Amino acid sequence: MVTSSAWAKAAAHEGGPVRYGRQVGDIELVVADTDALSSAVLRQVRALMDVAFDDPDEPDEAFGDTDWDHALGGTHVLVLDGDGAVLSHASVVDRIIDVAGRPLRTGYVEAMATQPSAQGRGLGSRVMARIGEVIVARHQFGALATGVHPFYEQLGWERWEGPLFLRRGEEIVRTPEDDDAIMVLRVDRSLVPDLSVPISCDDRPGNVW
Repeated sequence: MVTSSAWAKAAAHEGGPVRYGRQVGDIELVVADTDALSSAVLRQVRALMDVAFDDPDEPDEAFGDTDWDHALGGTHVLVLDGDGAVLSHASVVDRIIDVAGRPLRTGYVEAMATQPSAQGRGLGSRVMARIGEVIVARHQFGALATGVHPFYEQLGWERWEGPLFLRRGEEIVRTPEDDDAIMVLRVDRSLVPDLSVPISCDDRPGNVW
C-alpha cells in the first residue's frame, strides 16, 4: 500500500484503514469502503454531488438525500489532489439485478462526479476504470443509470436494450421512465448473452434505478 501525504491528511481519523492508495503525479487514486472514510471526506463528496448535479433549469434532477444514501455502504473510488481535496468520486454498492429471471450479484454504480474545475483531465475515466476492476473482482454484473452514454461506452459499458422492472415483494412493476438510462458491464457474457431481455431491480426509496 502506498499512502501519500494527501491521503494522510484526508484519512487521519477514526474510520479505519485505507484499502488502497496510489500516487499518480500530483493526484492520488484511493479505494476505500464507506466506514474507512472520515466524516470530513464524506462531507466533501456530498458537497461535490450538489455542485455536479445542480442545474437550475432541471431542479428535479438535483442530487437528494436518498441519492446520497444509495451511494453509501459499498466501496468508494476517489481522486484527491495534493491537499487531500476530493476531485472525482464514484461508489459501487451491492444490489441484486434479475436478468431474464436469473438473479445476479450486481455492482451498482452511484454518485459519479468530477469537480467542474478538474474536468477534462481524465479523472472521471480513472475513477470508472478502477470501479470496473472492483466490479469484475467481486460481482457477476455491473449496472448504472446515466444520461451520458458515450463517457461510459468508451470504458466498456453497454446500453441496456430490454424493458426495465421493479421488484416490490411479489409484485413486478414496469418502470418505462428509466428506459434508455441503464448501462451495464458484462463481467461474464455467458451469464448475460442478450441485452434485450427484461431486467428488474430491488425496490428502494427514491430513484429505484
